[in-house]
Amino acid sequence: MLYDERLTAPRVWWLIAALSGVALGLILFPLGLMPLLGGLVVGTALGAVAVSAYGSARIRVVADSLVAGDARVPVSALGGAHVLDEEEARAWRTHRADPRAYMLLRGYVPTALRVEVTDPADPTPYLYLSTRRPRALADALEAARR
Repeated sequence: MLYDERLTAPRVWWLIAALSGVALGLILFPLGLMPLLGGLVVGTALGAVAVSAYGSARIRVVADSLVAGDARVPVSALGGAHVLDEEEARAWRTHRADPRAYMLLRGYVPTALRVEVTDPADPTPYLYLSTRRPRALADALEAARR
């Protein structure tokens, strides 16, 4: 494996998950102590599952493929990789975005990598990948291409 990154959710989101449990517990408080405790446990668990699921996206370069979320693209079908700083990444996920592009977008990750798709049979023009280490991902793609 040449590259492996998990786009985990920020720590403050886990606090929000815990607070959702508190909120559900308070909603159920008029029904008694047991509903309060049940709401606290269930609300916290549901919030934690939601945060964990959203933060489980992975980007990997394995042998001859780029695996990003649900997409698996052979490196031979990819063109140039462009490292995007915070400002460029914001532009490519807003007004410069192509609706046909595959976007593994996480708003809490400020930098990204845009990888062109050169396969003529694929209508996807590029992959937009939120990543904390765009230069390392670009280097791994280049190493897999060689």
